[in-house]
Order: sequence, then structure tokens, then C-alpha cells
Amino acid sequence: MEKLQQKITEEGVALSDTVLKVDNFLNHQIDPTLMYEVAQEFIKRFENKTITKIVTLESSGIAPAVMVGLILNVPVLFARKKKSLTLTDGLITSKVYSFTKQETNEISIAEKFLSTDDQILIVDDFLANGQATLALIDIVEKVNATVAGIGIVIEKAFQDGGKMIHDKGYQLESLARIKSLKNKTIEFVSEEEFA
Repeated sequence: MEKLQQKITEEGVALSDTVLKVDNFLNHQIDPTLMYEVAQEFIKRFENKTITKIVTLESSGIAPAVMVGLILNVPVLFARKKKSLTLTDGLITSKVYSFTKQETNEISIAEKFLSTDDQILIVDDFLANGQATLALIDIVEKVNATVAGIGIVIEKAFQDGGKMIHDKGYQLESLARIKSLKNKTIEFVSEEEFA
């Protein structure tokens, strides 16, 4: 997605060989127009699927997920990373290791919001090592719902998450694929490499 790549080039900051900061438009401050266009692109890429719900992980996946849910007119669920006083019973959980934060979290969704009939589109902001995406897949599969596809705003293609998801047979659509962040330079996977 050309507009997203342009935004990453202009406003993203490579903090290291593995960390990309995009808090100007995605992870802290949100560009709603860009998120709407991101959602439209996801819908186009999954137009052959019947989607009944969107699932994401708090907090940075919520903005693009809500935009997809708005356009498709389907509910959006986000897995919580912390326990809540109001969300205690009937939880489906999975563990996810965050390489960025160097910690393991148990994420959870209330089981009452998912059913075996659901066709789930997982939407998230980043895909790197694949741990968050695999945990969301695990939650969906624990209730025997179907993962219809996975939409990622930015994939760090130099890490193994994308390959793991593809190898499991899921339709994975990443709108911007980063080839390298070496020397604090953002380099994208070319169209030829994308295919």
C-alpha cells in the first residue's frame, strides 16, 4: 500500500535494526484517514471471505480493527493483556511473548463473544516474530471458530512471523513489508520480492 509506505518513510523512525517507531500515526497518535484507507485495503484483500467478527490485541491494533469493523458492520473484539475487575469469568486465554517489552502476557477474550459459527478476521498493527498473531489464532481456535484471514498493517519481513503464519496455511495480508531497518534506514520489500 503505497500511501502507508510513504507515511512510514516520512514519519517512521528506525530506532534499531529491529525496532520501528510509528507513534506519529499508528501506535500513539492515530491518523484516522490513513486507518480508514488501511481498512478499505484489508476489505479488498479479503473480499472473497465472509467475515462475522474482527479480533485484535490491545492497544495498537484497535484503530485499524475498528475501521474494518465499521465498514463491514461487524463487531470488533480486542484481547486484553491485563485482568479486569469486570472481565473475570468465561475467559479464553493464550500466552504471548513480547520481544519489544521483553515480557510474557496472558491475553484473554470473553468466550461469550465468540462462537463456532464465527468467521474471524484478525487485524493487528505489527507482525514480527508472530507471537501475538499466534496467540490470537489460538484463542479463535479454542472455541472452534474459523480464522478467515489475518491483516497486518506493518510486517517486519526480516523476522520469521510471516513465514510461520504462511506455513500454517492462513491467508496473511501485510500492507507494508519492511525488508530491513539496518543503519536506521527503512527499506521495504520490493513488488518483485512481494510476489
